[in-house]
Amino acid sequence: MPAMTQEAVLDEFRAAGALLEGHFILSSGKRSPRYLQCARVMMDPRRGERLATALAETCRGLAVDAVVAPAMGGLVVGHELARALGVLSLFVERIEGRFALRRGFSIGKGWRVLIAEDVVTTGLSTREAAACCAAEGAEVVGVACLVDRTGGKAGLGFPLIALAAVDVPVYEPDGLPPDLAAIPAVKPGSRGL
Repeated sequence: MPAMTQEAVLDEFRAAGALLEGHFILSSGKRSPRYLQCARVMMDPRRGERLATALAETCRGLAVDAVVAPAMGGLVVGHELARALGVLSLFVERIEGRFALRRGFSIGKGWRVLIAEDVVTTGLSTREAAACCAAEGAEVVGVACLVDRTGGKAGLGFPLIALAAVDVPVYEPDGLPPDLAAIPAVKPGSRGL
């Protein structure tokens, strides 16, 4: 499969109605005028397969034993990416505010894992997922995502592989520009109000 251009990736989001404009409360509590709703882009299995296959092609040089995704956002992307790479798909989920492996999942000592995300915005959940894997004895070899919202400023401590990169402004709730403050805020992500 030929490489997917950044514009083709964003076209997939547009076609799915997953590139939203407005005033959004991010899971970090920060605010943004644009939101990428990956659940909408991944709800069409054919679209999800196209995106994950393109992402897998960018990761082919990495030898990995498993793909690990943070729940909820990275679950479908992680599963599809692992399928395309032919490796195990695991996920971590929050227990009392911290990521942990559950449901009988385990990571072998020395396993090379790739963290999978839908969108990297602040990188907090990505770093927490990586720390969980490292605590199990894994070597995190990189992070793969559909979209890097940080404009290359994520600072994850691991190579970041993204199909598309966008630089969308993010604001503290008390530092909003007037035009954004005039719009009612909504929280479209998995962690509702």
